[in-house]
Amino acid sequence: MEQADALVHDGAQLAFVVALLQSAGGAGLHPGILSFDRLPVEWRGSASGACPGVVTREGRQGRFRVADTIRGLERLAFELTEEQKLAAAMARDFAERRLLPGAAERDRTGAFPSDELRELAGLGLLAMRVPVDDGGAGLDTVGYALCMEAIAEACSSVAVVLASSNLSAKILSDYGTPAQKAEWLAPYVRGQSGPLSFALSEPGCGSDASALATTARLEGETWLLDGGKMWTTGASHAGLHLVFARSDGAGKAGISCFAVPHDTPGLSVGKDEDKMGQRASGTAPLTLEACRIPARNLIGQRGQGYSVALSALAPGRAGIAALSIGLAEAALAAGRAYAEERRAFGKRLTEFQNTQFVLADSRTELDAAWLLTLRAAKLIDLGDRAVAESSMAKLFASEAAGRIIDRMVQVHGGYGYSREFLVERLYRDIRVTRIYEGTSEVQRLVVARELAS
Repeated sequence: MEQADALVHDGAQLAFVVALLQSAGGAGLHPGILSFDRLPVEWRGSASGACPGVVTREGRQGRFRVADTIRGLERLAFELTEEQKLAAAMARDFAERRLLPGAAERDRTGAFPSDELRELAGLGLLAMRVPVDDGGAGLDTVGYALCMEAIAEACSSVAVVLASSNLSAKILSDYGTPAQKAEWLAPYVRGQSGPLSFALSEPGCGSDASALATTARLEGETWLLDGGKMWTTGASHAGLHLVFARSDGAGKAGISCFAVPHDTPGLSVGKDEDKMGQRASGTAPLTLEACRIPARNLIGQRGQGYSVALSALAPGRAGIAALSIGLAEAALAAGRAYAEERRAFGKRLTEFQNTQFVLADSRTELDAAWLLTLRAAKLIDLGDRAVAESSMAKLFASEAAGRIIDRMVQVHGGYGYSREFLVERLYRDIRVTRIYEGTSEVQRLVVARELAS
């Protein structure tokens, strides 16, 4: 590759990730064990930030190396800790024993996994991201991503309930008072109160959270909430809802976060949506009509709600990227197994070059998704906002997983269209990952905005 002034196209980051994989000798990342120290020493960054074979280009703000856009590269030489490995192994063992056997039936009936969530609480995995001091597992973002992948590989309905609940649990841990934690976080951690819901999206604003219309008016020592929420994961089974409402006029600064217990007068939970996929996650609307809560139910400061929500989004998006990877890992394993067994024209499908290319492309994309996801997670753990990195991971992982699962349906032929085969469910389950936690379009806007800043 020319070093000096060659131009690099917009796909440079992905190309570099693929180059990292090739340099590492094609080391596979499944089941989530990534060792950056296997990369050549000269690729791990230097004082100048240069990497061999990396070209430069002229930008609007002057010359810069593509290596400089791979943020945090020199900080990512790491192996998984024993705690991360143990948590991932525990999650995978539970997922294979307790989640996978009933996943198809939960998909068929839409039955909410209440018992399974209580069992996860017993293992400490219900509150993965909650610090140990607050009763949680205290996993960092890397450990959380590994666990999410393992659980989603077995049942993405359970995984998305965990993702949503951990958003709210981490907010309570970070912004709640000691009294609020004792009242709402502690029972959740013990599996006694059901999941926690994250009620941000509304009928009139999904991606544009700053435009929400639910209102909160303070009357003496009581907040009065009015409005509606949509697409609230686990809503019909949640013991507590974190509701974001407009308390102080237009714009982001007018939003506050409130804790609304499930039995609060004026709060009603609608019927679960009859969804295409992830059908056991209990997605339902909330209606708040003159819903009265004590003034002490304000989470954080008045007007802090938007920043509270944003604080959860980067690790949340890394979690959804990992969830997407889990679905794709399951599909790729199923596709490989089927292709090894199925014969056509006297040969196994894996003997045909087309099938080999499909499997190779899928594994390459999946490992690239792993790298982007673990980079985002590691940067978050190092204290970086990782706004662009988490959006890149969520964008690429969800879209790559969709392509991979589509290919595996094709490998199965007509059987891939039958509910008797796993890939049919995975095909339905993966589609929503390009929508929730910010659509693919929003992720592109976020990345573009960060590049311009």
